[in-house]
Amino acid sequence: MTDTQTIEALADALDDAFKARATYRKVIERFGPTPPFANIVEAEERHVAALLAQFRRLGATPPKDRWDGRVDAPLSIANACADAVRAEIDNDALYERLLDRVTDPQARLVMERLQAASRSRHLPAFKRCLEREGRGRRSF
Repeated sequence: MTDTQTIEALADALDDAFKARATYRKVIERFGPTPPFANIVEAEERHVAALLAQFRRLGATPPKDRWDGRVDAPLSIANACADAVRAEIDNDALYERLLDRVTDPQARLVMERLQAASRSRHLPAFKRCLEREGRGRRSF
């Protein structure tokens, strides 16, 4: 079995992916399958699946999803985009902290790929959303 630090890091990453998935689902529920939320919620499903696969491979029990049905959608798409930008920046920082604790090479590779997807695809998509939805607004 892999060391406790790797399992704890995987658990923290999984919890963050559960939160993102629940939040983006709630945005879709409120505003419909608006881009980029419709695409990125599917990516979050893949992130959850990849992390759960690591728990199975390592013979560890993953944490339960504590976010499903427990988040609220923002009042506007602009607010949702702004919140998502902050969440993806926080996600990148979370992975920076977590990766220092991961000793299992395969778990580390999976987590690095998830971080890269958030950094290079999710964050730019949400920034474009914020730019598009925030035009002409003084505050959101």
